[in-house]
Amino acid sequence: MQFHHHGYLSTEPRIAAAAGTGTDRPDELPDTMDVLIVGSGPAGVIAAAQLSQYPDVHTRLIERRPGRLELGQADGIQARSVETFQAFGFAERITAEAYRITEMNFWAPDPENPQNIVRTSRTDDDVRGVSEFPHLIVNQARVLDYYLEAAQRGPARIEPDYGWEFTGELTVTEGAEHPVAVTLRRTAGPDEGAERTVRAKYVYGCDGAHSRVRKALGCTMKGDKALHAWGVMDILYDTDFPDIRTKCAIQSHDGGSILLIPREGGYLIRLYVDLGTVAEDDDGQVRRTPLETVVAKANEILHPFTIEVRHVAWSSIYEVGHRLTDRFDDVLPADRGTRAPRVFIAGDACHTHSAKAGQGMNVSMQDGFNLAWKLGQVLSGRSPASLLDTYSAERQVVAGDLIDFDREWSSLMAKKPEELGSPDEVAEYYVRTSEFPAGFMTEYTDSMITREGIGQELATGYPIGKRFKSERVVRVSDANPVHLGHHARADGRWRLYAFADAAAPSAADSPLRRWAQWMLDAPDAPVAAHTPAGADLDALFDIKVIYQQGHHDVEFPDAPEIFRSRSGPFQLTDYERVYATDRRDPELFDPVDIFATRGISRDGAVVVVRPDQYVAGIFPLTDTAGLAEFFRGHLLPADAAAAAS
Repeated sequence: MQFHHHGYLSTEPRIAAAAGTGTDRPDELPDTMDVLIVGSGPAGVIAAAQLSQYPDVHTRLIERRPGRLELGQADGIQARSVETFQAFGFAERITAEAYRITEMNFWAPDPENPQNIVRTSRTDDDVRGVSEFPHLIVNQARVLDYYLEAAQRGPARIEPDYGWEFTGELTVTEGAEHPVAVTLRRTAGPDEGAERTVRAKYVYGCDGAHSRVRKALGCTMKGDKALHAWGVMDILYDTDFPDIRTKCAIQSHDGGSILLIPREGGYLIRLYVDLGTVAEDDDGQVRRTPLETVVAKANEILHPFTIEVRHVAWSSIYEVGHRLTDRFDDVLPADRGTRAPRVFIAGDACHTHSAKAGQGMNVSMQDGFNLAWKLGQVLSGRSPASLLDTYSAERQVVAGDLIDFDREWSSLMAKKPEELGSPDEVAEYYVRTSEFPAGFMTEYTDSMITREGIGQELATGYPIGKRFKSERVVRVSDANPVHLGHHARADGRWRLYAFADAAAPSAADSPLRRWAQWMLDAPDAPVAAHTPAGADLDALFDIKVIYQQGHHDVEFPDAPEIFRSRSGPFQLTDYERVYATDRRDPELFDPVDIFATRGISRDGAVVVVRPDQYVAGIFPLTDTAGLAEFFRGHLLPADAAAAAS
């Protein structure tokens, strides 16, 4: 954590100084705004937290509830989400209160006594080591709390406007300063029931599976039901089942199956209880299944063990369904490219599926992260409006992959033992597909912000289009071993990681030094070409260097000036941009050579990472023209950005 760069600070360093729209933010919902977010679910709150880093963008977040969510339905937090929490500054705090999944156990009918279940296997949760971050369980309400705190602490000081709902009336008038007119209704307070119309430049519908924003756009949800029902309950309990505090998939002989999820706090668990096939003409009758029936079914599946329910915190009956909308914005396919989108949807408004893979909240958050920085870039004058076309193009593919995965996983969980190819089929599938539910199979294809297929051989461990996988390095200034990616913040900046060639850091002439000098001085270099006049050199770009040598072989002053740039009113040097490979004593430590573990060329390379942590492109140190051309494709010239701001 870095602070004091704007003067000595003795208060909470996570609270940024208010700026722009955050300095005189109206308490009441105004008539006009830049961005209106409808709904404070996972996609909505992360969008608010990201847009709070753009103080010149006026963002409002409306929520029909009168206050914060007290009991959320989602609870699974995949490692990719925890990486994202790190970027927003609360990964450590939420991890401390969460339940951490380290293993998953599998139970099946006892071959010698099929009416009983026995443990058949244990598997590590992250068998492939895809992330240094954990797989967590924590209530959705707490996730929303942390993101809303980040939104309130950002320079734009965004807080929810509770007690407002979207009525379903929405019109777009192109050419107007605030082209999207939205009718809202008061749901709480002395004026409950009152309606008013507000206008925005952009609207983001994060209003759930029954989204009124989606319906207003005429988007259609396509898919089907699996005709299978599950009872789910969060309970306090007494039991003799030995793995009650370990995530388990439990299959009985003929009673169905259970997915057991231990919850945070040490005493709470969630059970997904298989209620079996639903008749096509059921017409929702299964949803009225009594809780007592679900509990009895759970005991039938767990035999010879029993579970006594002492308290039910929440319960529901749901039918598995897989549905995906045809688009994520208001631009019809025939009009794509003729105008920029103005209205967007996210999360359950776009994709619905079972809850057993723990993907709903996680994918929704990545929807919000993906769009919010793009809105910030466009509205602050850094990028053209065409950047917004990439949102629907990128996230619809991700949602489609999610539906396919969940359909296979939920079907497998519902199979009877005799329908499985082997007793270990469920466990084997869990291990084989672990990278997908962890959130790391998202791979964006070629676009104005992803330079696919060129330069990949220079850093094979950083697949272009996938998230930037962190690795341990040593910070030269203070000899601290740190994770390179953990320093990145969700501040809207692009990351450029310059991996040095093999020349000595003090060498007067090397490919790295020539690249760094070009970045600092050349008019066509991204810093000069796109940073507004008067702004700090690091306003748009966070540029770091990683040397092949150990930290004892690198003197901080030897690093080129672009890696020692000054910022803030006192023009202080940032000492956290120069790194070396971890070559500490192997008898005392576990050293790591990032060049080896991430397949980085010893000739050096530049890895460009988007504000949402995905690798955008890889360039040789010598290809300055290619790097400049890439940024010109989605960033406006410096004078245009200055005029807009």
